Amino acid sequence: MVYDYQYGVEVVYDCQEAAPSGHPALPARYAAGDSGVDHLAALPSNTKGVVPRLVNGRPIKSTNHYSKKRQAALELQAALGPEGTTARVERFTAKRTRRITPSLQTASKAISALLVAEGLGTLVVGKNPGWKQEAEGGRVNNQHCVGLPPARVISLVEDKAKRAGIRLVLHEESSTSTASFLDGDALPTYDPKQEGTQVFSGRRVKRGLYRARDGRTLTADVNGSDNILRKALPDAFGKGLAAVVVWPVWLTLAWSVQPCALAAA
Repeated sequence: MVYDYQYGVEVVYDCQEAAPSGHPALPARYAAGDSGVDHLAALPSNTKGVVPRLVNGRPIKSTNHYSKKRQAALELQAALGPEGTTARVERFTAKRTRRITPSLQTASKAISALLVAEGLGTLVVGKNPGWKQEAEGGRVNNQHCVGLPPARVISLVEDKAKRAGIRLVLHEESSTSTASFLDGDALPTYDPKQEGTQVFSGRRVKRGLYRARDGRTLTADVNGSDNILRKALPDAFGKGLAAVVVWPVWLTLAWSVQPCALAAA
């Protein structure tokens, strides 16, 4: 008889956190983060000279997509018991987790290092209650998204940001992806009882590209992230918007080195 054992090792250690806002310029230097799928995160700032970064999420998306297809095939081949799973499916799920978790750790570490290098003391992240509890994006979109927990990404970034003395602010993000940052559209708080749909100045013209009222375009995820920062801290862009809406670049990671295809004009 062959036994299949799997072991997990959990390491717990003490880590001293840095003092918050250790640099005198940090309190007024903010960054914003909006998590997604193709772009695991978009990271613009309110500080002139700090180039927005995009964290490539396609490698993780690809791993998740393959895993979901393979898991579905295994479930069809097997006679599932009362618990709705088999040992083979459990092994495959554990393997998927072991692949995705290090990538998320790598990305969160790079984000924290970027904030420290640019002297940004506060990171504002959009988060809505009940994320993906009732995913209704269609079969294909659900397959891409449901296995990629944004709350897990935020948790990892928060942990590393605290160690570096960076403050993390979570804020409700409704309407931030549809409102126009360059036009200064109002950003209402989500209310399920509110009737009607608000009309915004700009619109997303194609995947990943947002166009403002006057025709200027910028990366859609950067537009959403800037709106998150504006919604949480209305005075963050007191010195104007034009200086911070610049060409975004990829944040270099061990598993993601490629040029940025979508730019701000």
